[in-house]
Amino acid sequence: MSEYKYDVVVLGGGIGGYTAAIRAAQLGKNVAIVEKEKMGGTCLHQGCIPSKALLRSAEMFASMNKSEEYGIAAENVSLKFELVQSRKQRIVDQLHQGLQFLMKKNKITVHHGQGRIIGPSIFSPRSGAVSVEREDGEIEMLLNSNLIIATGSRPRNLPGLEADGRMIMTSEDALQMETLPASIIIIGGGVIGVEWASMLNDFGVKVTIVELDKHLVAQEDGDVSKELERLFKKRGIEVVTGAKVLANEVEVGETGVKLNVEKNGEVQALEAEKVLVSVGRIANVEGLGLENTDVVVDKGVIRVNRFMQTSESHIYAVGDVIGGLMLAHMAGHEGIAAAEHIAGLTPHELHAHLVAKCTYTRPEIASIGYTQKQAEEKGHQVKIGRFSFKGIGKALVYGDSDGFVKVVADRETNDILGVHMIGPQVTNSITEAALAQLLNATPWEVGQTIHPHPTLSEALGEAMLAVDGMSING
Repeated sequence: MSEYKYDVVVLGGGIGGYTAAIRAAQLGKNVAIVEKEKMGGTCLHQGCIPSKALLRSAEMFASMNKSEEYGIAAENVSLKFELVQSRKQRIVDQLHQGLQFLMKKNKITVHHGQGRIIGPSIFSPRSGAVSVEREDGEIEMLLNSNLIIATGSRPRNLPGLEADGRMIMTSEDALQMETLPASIIIIGGGVIGVEWASMLNDFGVKVTIVELDKHLVAQEDGDVSKELERLFKKRGIEVVTGAKVLANEVEVGETGVKLNVEKNGEVQALEAEKVLVSVGRIANVEGLGLENTDVVVDKGVIRVNRFMQTSESHIYAVGDVIGGLMLAHMAGHEGIAAAEHIAGLTPHELHAHLVAKCTYTRPEIASIGYTQKQAEEKGHQVKIGRFSFKGIGKALVYGDSDGFVKVVADRETNDILGVHMIGPQVTNSITEAALAQLLNATPWEVGQTIHPHPTLSEALGEAMLAVDGMSING
């Protein structure tokens, strides 16, 4: 057994973990990361990056199939999915190499193996030391002053539709497909489900999406949800909302899957070559040795305070393992908060409703703050500004003018309560709205900001002005 001592040990090398490690190292701490697989975690290898690479290829394929709308005759356009997959992997590999460089640059030691937290022992008088079992069976003992748990999450299974990786898949399984199915049923209309629906439809797959809630992306503003459903149906995606999968009526064969869903008391039979189950994610809290500590796990996630401390003040937790918004950028900032608190600083407090959310469908969705319904439920008297991308010259030039920007503001205080976008490249525009809320700007102030013409960002400026009936082009 080998023994090492560090100021900070991070259990998990995903974006929450490696961001925490880098920030701690910048603040002068001696840092180590424990990772059982590849540095980068779910976001880099099974989530954000590979899925967005596939979405980009799907978007290009869809654009090329309608190239004549731009005056370009492209004949015999064909999809070579193996090249799509190889491009995705090149991007992942490049980013993985960059991440390894960052570890060396910041003098962060990476221990590869299965990490487990141990309780008070001959090695340490308090819990929090980490035992690492390497692939060769050797054990490394990592003693530390502070531990940060960043073990992430995994796809949630649906009883009766447990993933087999072939006929019934999770999103992680789907990323590894070598060929595309002719048809697919997607169970779950949240962010991951609708991204896969949009992508596979653009690739030419017949898509049916089933959602238990009355609307797709139910966490978004109701107007945005309705617009996405309308545009999905226009593209030929079958949308079945308010429907429950009858788990005991699923038939998996060699060539396809049959299942029944119940909606309004009626049963509908569905059949496709593959099924993708996308019903959320579960925090990875098992097998970590948490039972050797006083860390509290509540409703499947680790409980922390605003500084990311668990009930043991020297043990922190960040990212998906603490629940809340399971977003990569949220995990990264939680990691920074933990590292800065360990270093004796007072990090900026994170407020979940002020974190931008992005969905990379076609068209894209982006939002921050409260929906109109949430704002009204909180007692606000609201006023609404809305502007369609059909009034934006750059959107027409791009050939993508579906969607709108909606601003929710308080009628009395004039505070911006929420901004909700669906349309072309809105994930690149939401940061302006996020900054406006951070700086407590009013709709008038954002509207007075001169937005260059022609740009897609003009839609946000016009929507802000529309809150007070001042939109110029609306």
